[in-house]
Amino acid sequence: MSNFDDMKLAVEALSGGKNTVLFDDMGLPSIMVRIPLFKSIDVMTGGEDAAHPMFVVNGVQKSEVMVSKYQNIVMYDRAYSLPFKDPKTSVNFDTVKAYCENKGLGWHLMTNAEWAGIALWCKKNGFMPRGNNNYGADHSAPHEKGVGTYFDSGAGKTGRVATGSGPASWAHDNTNEGIFDLNGNVWEWVGGLRLNNGEIQIIPNNDAAAAVDQTATSALWKAMLQDGSLVAPGTANTLKVDNTTAGDATATSHDVGGDPRINTAVENQMYTPGGQYDYGYSYTTFETLAAEAGVTIPNLLKALGMFPIDAAHGADGFYARNYGERLPFRGGYWGRTSHAGVFYVSLAHSRASVSTRLGFRSAFVTL
Repeated sequence: MSNFDDMKLAVEALSGGKNTVLFDDMGLPSIMVRIPLFKSIDVMTGGEDAAHPMFVVNGVQKSEVMVSKYQNIVMYDRAYSLPFKDPKTSVNFDTVKAYCENKGLGWHLMTNAEWAGIALWCKKNGFMPRGNNNYGADHSAPHEKGVGTYFDSGAGKTGRVATGSGPASWAHDNTNEGIFDLNGNVWEWVGGLRLNNGEIQIIPNNDAAAAVDQTATSALWKAMLQDGSLVAPGTANTLKVDNTTAGDATATSHDVGGDPRINTAVENQMYTPGGQYDYGYSYTTFETLAAEAGVTIPNLLKALGMFPIDAAHGADGFYARNYGERLPFRGGYWGRTSHAGVFYVSLAHSRASVSTRLGFRSAFVTL
């Protein structure tokens, strides 16, 4: 057997089958975590008695999804999940999507549906993972540290840490067999979700896992009504991210005040001239995100981690700009302290954004 075959046997044996090694089109390995099928009702009160959207791809229910155990690195224009590496950063959405899909059929950029399903699983199972959210350590457990790989010169402190170098409490299930660094270290791009001029748009179920078109002009984007049905973007009364106070025309990145809210109209645009600029934004904690009076929130929005299921999600942050096209960052980064976490979401940046604080991870489904 090859050394990689030995690696696969060892990983599966040591993890009791919870982890495995998958090989891509170049025969190179990635360490993956098996996430077995669960229903929405299993992870959220009042959820549907049907597979969570992360397990439905092109109308077919999947028995499992495999998620990179570690934030990814890049070799040969392909994404890899390996331990004790400095995660790849400073790459835009379309580039990381290609790095994942270059690996072969079934490989894809981790989707928002997958991220949200895992976040809800964590909450239901009573453990919210910690991580590198305070310059190499966890803000709530400062004795928990990772191995530094990048120095934040602006802060004069450790920034990124090596993938999986923190304790088991930095994994999604509080064991060494879990998915590491969903809380902090670097923000992560996820697919299948966007804001477009404030309108919440998704690619249905987990179809974004099938290497589909996610460009700005893709015909696959769908908007959502209050009953959870999906309709063409621009349909009247679809769900949108609004703000509780008016925005302004100040041409700097700044919090315009008030709080984001879910509405059926954008009554308060955060940067009043609009356009694809990174100026006015708004922030609240995820657990306090609210709906405008009279607006009904469907279970689908909750299942996709875009609205709280109750009032206890920690202080994880929710950021948005409701003008231009905005693609999601999840998890927070090394300086977000209490605002980082599995329910953290930022819909405040364009698909062209790059940052030393922004990375990604791949996932796999059998197609």
